[in-house]
Amino acid sequence: MLKLEHLTIRDMVEQAIKEYGDLPFLSFVGREPVSFAGMGREVSRIQGMLRSYGVEQDDRVAILGPNMPNWVLAYLAVTSMGAVAVPLMPEFTAQEIVQTLGHSASKVLIASEKQIERIGKEELPDLTHRIILEELCLSIKDGAAENMEKGGQPENFVEDSPLIPARVAEDELAAIIYTSGTTGNSKGVMLSHRNIVFDAMQGYTVQKVTPDDVFLSILPLAHTYENTLGMILPLFGGARIYYLDKPPTASVLVPALKEVRPTCMLSVPLVIEKIFKNSVHPNLTKGPVMSLLYKLPPLRKLLHNVAGKKLFKTFGGRMVFFGIGGSKLDGTVERFLREARFPFAIGYGLTETSPLIAGGVGKNIAFRSTGPALPEVEVTIDEAGHGEGQGEILVRGKNVMKGYYKRPDLTGEVLSPEGWLRTGDLGCFDKNGNLHINGRIKNMIIGANGKNIMPEDIESVINTFGLVVESIVVKQKGKLVALVHLNRDEIENRVQEFIADTRKSGKEAVKTAEEYINEHLRELLQYVNTRVNKFSRLQGVLYQAQPFEKTATQKIKRYLYG
Repeated sequence: MLKLEHLTIRDMVEQAIKEYGDLPFLSFVGREPVSFAGMGREVSRIQGMLRSYGVEQDDRVAILGPNMPNWVLAYLAVTSMGAVAVPLMPEFTAQEIVQTLGHSASKVLIASEKQIERIGKEELPDLTHRIILEELCLSIKDGAAENMEKGGQPENFVEDSPLIPARVAEDELAAIIYTSGTTGNSKGVMLSHRNIVFDAMQGYTVQKVTPDDVFLSILPLAHTYENTLGMILPLFGGARIYYLDKPPTASVLVPALKEVRPTCMLSVPLVIEKIFKNSVHPNLTKGPVMSLLYKLPPLRKLLHNVAGKKLFKTFGGRMVFFGIGGSKLDGTVERFLREARFPFAIGYGLTETSPLIAGGVGKNIAFRSTGPALPEVEVTIDEAGHGEGQGEILVRGKNVMKGYYKRPDLTGEVLSPEGWLRTGDLGCFDKNGNLHINGRIKNMIIGANGKNIMPEDIESVINTFGLVVESIVVKQKGKLVALVHLNRDEIENRVQEFIADTRKSGKEAVKTAEEYINEHLRELLQYVNTRVNKFSRLQGVLYQAQPFEKTATQKIKRYLYG
């Protein structure tokens, strides 16, 4: 753990180089690591390159590409020289990238070769250089299309120089994070050095990180969740971070887990929900006997405990902290993780809060809660218009953003003169101080009788029904309906089992997957409507054949389906 004189990324980088020296810091899975000292040399080299290209204090430098050690080195170089990092999501369309580069007035773009090819030779008046992320030594000067040779360095480069001189204050802008939200409106969130470093240090109070810890990164570094807690926090604690050189599909992730054997990981709910619903639950309920046993709580807990040991082994057998954030975790899956004794933790936050607001280790917090607010972060509930004990969550602290870039109008809508940020989330505290999130206010549906309906409440019931992978509840033509995506592979397996069983009994029966789906949806409608209040009953359930389109943190883009 570092002792910082100033809450700046520059101070953290300088102290980490001194404190952790030759300890390993960054690596691709299966590759040689860059040490903390090596990180310092690379950061210095990149800073010299950027300075030679005219990058000065407060200039914007965009970073675009998949997770890799070079991404981290570029970010640390930019922010610790007093320039402003503009991380961009690889999932952005070419048009969104060009718009964001223009809006942020980025002077330099550091991007993967693939991403540079995607945006082509779009004319951007502020952009002077494009640097290839994989090499960090190839520059294409805009307008002249001049390439430096591989391994070439700018003219004023000095080998092994310390960080270039710069005065970086805590309140100065470190990054502009462009959100890709569920409403489709992207805004540039301005985060200061104090915002980011403070939030990482408060995250340390939830889970201590030491040089013995090993992180495996699977979430995009351009999102503040992975950026602060999966990059800055390990830097603070002296931990090692591994990156995948391919997308984190099961065929890539499973062997990586076996090789790396991480102690810490950050995830979104969808990752662990898929594992449970596609692998764990089907195995625990295979056949009528197992299904019956699974319904008995004592036996279910026993089965979950056994499954948990297998899951722990799959994750490498050393996991001490599996952080889950970005959206609400399915209650059925949380119950499994608790009964499986899997070392999970839940956090709540926003890009606008750098991101963490509240969090806690699963076994220590109330079921379906995010745990208490972080130390030195104030959280209160504005009950106006929402009823006693529930209301909009307001946050104040050193982690709250400076505002939205070039949008003082939007900033004024959510940030009060006293520093309170309106989160747009509906929530409440329990008697033990655990924060419970009840949904997004903007997602609220007004029923035909004028009652407020929170779709997330209905979705949490839908998602407990067998074979449901994910769902959203919307209002279509005045009716409350659910769009449901099911586990198609499991449906196909059950149809084949049904056909085999009927043939064994001497009967001839054919059931198609579509017929099975329609039966399942009718049963689902009845299941939900017997478990929600009369104002929240569904009038229809529609099959969503393809997975829903999602944000970087795997939240469904609701605006596409309303």
